[in-house]
Amino acid sequence: MEKNEMIFGIRAVIEAIEAGKEIDKILIRKELQGDLAKELFDLIKGRGYLVQRVPVERLNRITRKNHQGVVAFISSVAYQRLGDIVPTLFEEGKVPFIVLLDGITDVRNFGAIARTCECTGVDAIVVPERGSVSVNADAVKTSAGALLHIPVCRERSIHSAIRYLKDSGIRVVAASEKAALNYTRADYTLPVALVMGAEDTGVDAGNLRLCDEIVAIPQVGNIGSLNVSVAAGVMMYEVVRQRMAEANA
Repeated sequence: MEKNEMIFGIRAVIEAIEAGKEIDKILIRKELQGDLAKELFDLIKGRGYLVQRVPVERLNRITRKNHQGVVAFISSVAYQRLGDIVPTLFEEGKVPFIVLLDGITDVRNFGAIARTCECTGVDAIVVPERGSVSVNADAVKTSAGALLHIPVCRERSIHSAIRYLKDSGIRVVAASEKAALNYTRADYTLPVALVMGAEDTGVDAGNLRLCDEIVAIPQVGNIGSLNVSVAAGVMMYEVVRQRMAEANA
């Protein structure tokens, strides 16, 4: 974590919030009390920040400075809302192309996926508030700067994001190695959202049940699974292939 991404101390965090800094998350010591702490709590209330109450030992591992029980992390980009992005896409006459990342925590995979998203014309990347990688300087660097050019929406959960997309008329397609349908058989020419899951657990079972379609990338090797950034790239370029074929027909 680079120094300019982290702010520690109650007053410093308060000033960062008041200055309009894009806060990724705030870690607060469980027992924190006092007038200044109350001022911080009042300030963050209702702002939608990801706030975690943690033992002081965790804060001490993050920094040896006088953190006063509060450490905040600054996002390298301004998170956007899916509810703002989707209506705008339709209003502009575009065919929405969204990528949802369910449980992706590895910053290198995230950066690689974001880079491919930018190259394939993805309109937005969706990540959940919890259990996901953050858009920090390492992620931006790994993405070759792509994360500075593509909207990232941090939603309450992937589950709620899928529901919203379906209600908005966007077909949701999840990738799973257990699916029977070949990924090339799905129709990506209409508004579509791809759901990619973590390498160890895949897409959450509850989220899979919500999806309109579940597809698999065929494999003939012995390992049994692709790296998630590679799988995401395969899926995204199938969307590009189908849409280009339709445009040239």
